[in-house]
Amino acid sequence: MTARNPHHLPFFVYGTLRPGEINHDLFLRGRTASEEPGRLLDAVLYDGPGYPYAVEEPGGELSGELVTARPEAYDRLLVELDELEECVPGDPRSLYVRVRRDVVRRRDGAGVRAWVYLAGDVVADELRAEGRRIEGGDWRARGLPG
Repeated sequence: MTARNPHHLPFFVYGTLRPGEINHDLFLRGRTASEEPGRLLDAVLYDGPGYPYAVEEPGGELSGELVTARPEAYDRLLVELDELEECVPGDPRSLYVRVRRDVVRRRDGAGVRAWVYLAGDVVADELRAEGRRIEGGDWRARGLPG
């Protein structure tokens, strides 16, 4: 059994990377060691053009999955997810920023340090001013047009 690299954080996913969603199949299928439900506190979701944005907000909560990548897939997956999320570390114009946050694992309430893609600063400011918030913090349960 291979020991998990302590620098390899799991990812907390809340939109199209969740199991059953399109980007899970494209990027994560067969590359994960575990996937389990979790909650991110002090953040809310906003609806985007086919995908959600997480924005930090005290008292908020959103649902998603903690995804632990297989060790042999981790480095490449990190690069691919940064590209998918249009995350350029250090660039304030990035669509998303990748940050370390504590996520609550649902099965036991334990706090797990994970990578989370949050809306970049410019995007977050626009969403707070004019965005459509997803009530309940679960992108899968959002109201969809009939």
